[in-house]
Amino acid sequence: MSSTRPRLTAEERRAAVLDCACGIFSKGSYRGTTTAEIARHAGVTEPILYRHFESKRDLYLACLDNAWEACRAMWEAAVDAEPDPALWVGAMGNAYLQARDKRGLIANLWIQALTEASDDPEIRRYLKGHLRDVHEFITDVIRRSQKDGGIPAQHDPEAEAWIFISIGLLATVSQRLGSMLQDDFPAIVASRRRWLAGRAE
Repeated sequence: MSSTRPRLTAEERRAAVLDCACGIFSKGSYRGTTTAEIARHAGVTEPILYRHFESKRDLYLACLDNAWEACRAMWEAAVDAEPDPALWVGAMGNAYLQARDKRGLIANLWIQALTEASDDPEIRRYLKGHLRDVHEFITDVIRRSQKDGGIPAQHDPEAEAWIFISIGLLATVSQRLGSMLQDDFPAIVASRRRWLAGRAE
């Protein structure tokens, strides 16, 4: 008795290719990854892949969007689960550092995109807008915390949001260098959280 796998819809196939590509890009590099490799791992042909994504760059940029969607959902859930507004940003950081769904670890793709930005004006333009969206989200969380009496009003929300992003990048750099800051990173995070909340956690 034989069984056949159900045919995927075009939307499901696109999602499967995207999910596969995001995993490969996150572990490897943009330049070192080929569409042939992605298609092979996704179980499709290259012509099928190109029906959904016009180029490797388009697929890569879609991965950035996909990772941000997963990261934003993770952060929204972390904020919703934390009753103390002073700890919302810390809850977001914890969620990121302890993420089980690796799709949300967006800084992995940022590191790669930064290496491509000098050579590809389209990636550079896209990454700028993308980072502004992430920054706007974090800034909004900080402002809401200030409004609810969490983070002290004297802290600049926009500046603090950029610092939060930079710590995420630092964590990714550390990981890629063999956990270089493994011993120092907890103290870095704790110091920032004390500063932001205006008190010890």
